[in-house]
Amino acid sequence: MTEPLLEVEGLTTQLGDEASPSRVVDGLDLQIASGETFALLGESGCGKSMTALSLMRLLPPGGRILSGGVRFAGTDLLRLTEAEMRRVRGGGMAMIFQEPQTSLNPVLTVGAQIAEAVRVHEGISQARIRERVVDLLRSVGISEPERRVEAYPHQLSGGMKQRVMIAMALAGDPRLLIADEPTTALDVTIQAQVLSLIKDLRRETGMAVLLITHDLGVVAETADRLAVMYAGQIVETAEVAEFFAGPAHPYSRKLMESLPSAEKRHGRLAMISGRVPTLDQAFQGCRFADRCDSVMPICRETVPEWHLLERGRRVRCHLWDTDVPPAFETSVDDESASGHSGVAAMSRDEAREPLLRAIDLKVHFPIHRGLFRRVVGQVKAVDGLSLDLHSGRTLALVGESGCGKTTAGKGILQLIRPTGGSVLYRDRDLVGLGHRKMRAYRKELQVIFQDPYASMNPRMLVGDVVGEGLQALGIEPSRAGRARRVAELLELVGMDPEAARRYPHEFSGGQRQRICIARALAVEPRLIVCDEPTSALDVSVQAQILNLLKDLQVRLGLSYLFITHNIAVVAYLAQEVAVMYLGRVVERGSVDEVLDDPRHPYTRALFSAVPSVAPGKRRAVIRLEGDMPSPSHPPQGCHFHPRCPLASSECARAYPPEIGLSDSHSARCFHLD
Repeated sequence: MTEPLLEVEGLTTQLGDEASPSRVVDGLDLQIASGETFALLGESGCGKSMTALSLMRLLPPGGRILSGGVRFAGTDLLRLTEAEMRRVRGGGMAMIFQEPQTSLNPVLTVGAQIAEAVRVHEGISQARIRERVVDLLRSVGISEPERRVEAYPHQLSGGMKQRVMIAMALAGDPRLLIADEPTTALDVTIQAQVLSLIKDLRRETGMAVLLITHDLGVVAETADRLAVMYAGQIVETAEVAEFFAGPAHPYSRKLMESLPSAEKRHGRLAMISGRVPTLDQAFQGCRFADRCDSVMPICRETVPEWHLLERGRRVRCHLWDTDVPPAFETSVDDESASGHSGVAAMSRDEAREPLLRAIDLKVHFPIHRGLFRRVVGQVKAVDGLSLDLHSGRTLALVGESGCGKTTAGKGILQLIRPTGGSVLYRDRDLVGLGHRKMRAYRKELQVIFQDPYASMNPRMLVGDVVGEGLQALGIEPSRAGRARRVAELLELVGMDPEAARRYPHEFSGGQRQRICIARALAVEPRLIVCDEPTSALDVSVQAQILNLLKDLQVRLGLSYLFITHNIAVVAYLAQEVAVMYLGRVVERGSVDEVLDDPRHPYTRALFSAVPSVAPGKRRAVIRLEGDMPSPSHPPQGCHFHPRCPLASSECARAYPPEIGLSDSHSARCFHLD
């Protein structure tokens, strides 16, 4: 490696006071060369973001660097005064934070916020500041930058807000860009644009990038080298190609093996038991020992040393020179192991007739304006959706944010009253049913929401949260009966029954999602709408939830409408998939047909943007220009034609009909040949 631009030695950072200190970064070493992208990878709580804040000397109150050295371009940053460090921030090192919505000031235009950074770091005249701001917005790919400088953050999409943050970071021409989870909240198409932008800027300016992420696919697509971080320490460093050819540390292997994929569809994903340990304790041996399947007595007694492997790879593990078999678990389709097939067996009638059928479903929201609140338009969130879901099967509903997936799920459950169309559940149309008649179907139709914490009352005990449906629907009126049923449900989802006496905030994200699954199962439903149930979870916790959902489907014969933007999860869990764009399904079929041979231009672009950890499996990325149009003003004709690389005049005149490609595969496009 060339002379490092950034060199960190023994960095140790503490949060809290001396009575309860937490060493969130503990003895960290790393080097980053000019022009390279270095990824810091690990689960939430491992210390990745605190490492970045330590480098920038932007620690929260109560945080301090205890020891170590941080040399940037030959200067020891820990010896600088605050005034001197301010000149380094932005001018030498710049940072993109995880959530642009909270990083941008909502009452200032984006132009004013970028201008502030330009004024601090470039010292140019007031007359030239606006010109420089427009140039920065243009350099990060924002269209019509002269107009966008006057926009407020809420008027921009998520991808555009992240581009503004990058423009602000570039204002001082930094030599090192620290990107803290820059694509976590973005759809895969926007993620691909942002990652491509960072790569282009790195190539054009020669700056280095420190990429902090938990997404293995993003690392594989973007980085040159990486470090895996666990419980405040780095446990493995390697070149990206070497790492993905075979991780050396047991923790790294588990992260890889817990990734969902089509190849693992007939098995259970490898799981990492437990959670990342709290960092307010003294560790005697290996910090991963309590979660490691290959733990030995020495692992609990002695801190492992660094071992140098081939091509500069280093690993901190007592098992560094042993081969550990992959932890891919036995198939849930193996009847000798489970007594069930991978998908619950259907009767001949169930196989022929869908359990649920949505026909031309519409959910429109009126736009009111003026003193008398006149209706001046409609937000067509769902605008003619049709799909079928059979008993015991999983139908994945995929698409970008804003395409109407969540609204469709709520409309199917009648949590939002549809504007038109039909929802046939067991041949009964639910649309238009009154509250009393709909109540009879509530126990058969349940939902798991995206954010488990937000969907639970923080003042209710977990037992009351899980048992609320039993009481509300009159299924189990007695308190003692509900308590017994809650205990059974918590055990069913892998939780200790004692959890019923605790509050939601006392649990991790994965545990809270298990509680929400138990709540949905309480009334013995036949169909569950799963609205992004794993999107906020680390890959290891995601594996636990996906295994649980698959096991419950086999055991209880459940049907899932699985709403997601994660294509890898679709490949692992679903049998059918429907792709939505701006309120309508544009392609649907069996998961193998749609994933292996996508026919609609939008489906192709969506799937091409998904990062892959497997060399040679990534499709060439199809870049979509612009953002999805507003559902209040959908384009005439095919809704996708303003962004479609195949669009013709016919596409702008009429919406294409559904064309059958096989008995189980169809798409809506004039250019399928």
